[in-house]
Amino acid sequence: MSLDKNWFTEIHGRDGSAFSFQIKAKLHEERSEYQHLEIYDTQTYGRLMVIDGCVMLTDRDNFIYHEMMSHPVLFSHPNPRRVVIIGGGDCGTLREVLKHDVVESALQVDIDERVTRLSEKYFPELCDSNNDPRATLAFADGIKWMDEAAPGSVDVVIVDSTDPVGPAEGLFSADFFRKVWRALGEDGLLVQQSESPLYHLDSVIVAMHTALRSAGFADVRTLPFPQPVYPSGWWSCTMASKTGRVEPRRVAEADHKQLNTRYYSADIHRAALVLPPYVAAAITKAHR
Repeated sequence: MSLDKNWFTEIHGRDGSAFSFQIKAKLHEERSEYQHLEIYDTQTYGRLMVIDGCVMLTDRDNFIYHEMMSHPVLFSHPNPRRVVIIGGGDCGTLREVLKHDVVESALQVDIDERVTRLSEKYFPELCDSNNDPRATLAFADGIKWMDEAAPGSVDVVIVDSTDPVGPAEGLFSADFFRKVWRALGEDGLLVQQSESPLYHLDSVIVAMHTALRSAGFADVRTLPFPQPVYPSGWWSCTMASKTGRVEPRRVAEADHKQLNTRYYSADIHRAALVLPPYVAAAITKAHR
């Protein structure tokens, strides 16, 4: 991370690249019990949240990430009544989940309450659904919560985590995925952010496919999508099914529902399931 002459720059040293924002002002900075939190006002991307020197979200493009982390998995489950979000402290994914009338309960488990409180202050539009009667906010260790979850008690688990370092590292392990598998019901689905298909193909995406299959998941699919402010500008989520295939079972409903989405659509969902040949080849090779 670099802040020089009114520019905030996140440097991706291993990959020899960086992304910069022209800054109007620093709005907030603190070190919570778990991490270093910063909020900036930028010239062209609106407000910016940074955690431990890494860009988390901006006003301008967060809708892409939050919509792709929620709508594909919900439209892939036949009846997603019980949803658990691990992480997601900015509450943007929770907001998207609660656009679905079929959802009866959405529990968000994030270890750092300060992320949510700062989001309520600086990104209030992401927190529109925090007071929805179906929503519950829990500030706890997501790995511990999943370890204690009753078998078959959840329909969909969304892991909206930071990069696989520090507090989030354990969320990418086969041991954690086994806990999720146990907590999911018969048609249960997991979706987790899985970094960049350009920068992190082997280290994260292929490794996740291997770990998820070893944990017992029957099918695993990765969905790439653009994300301008994240390393390489190209991101992904990876979805896993406890029993059947990962497929858009109810995606036709997306054509008719008024979800008020800006990026997600039924066509985007279908298209995202088509991987570039080099990504598909790397995943296939790992399972031979």
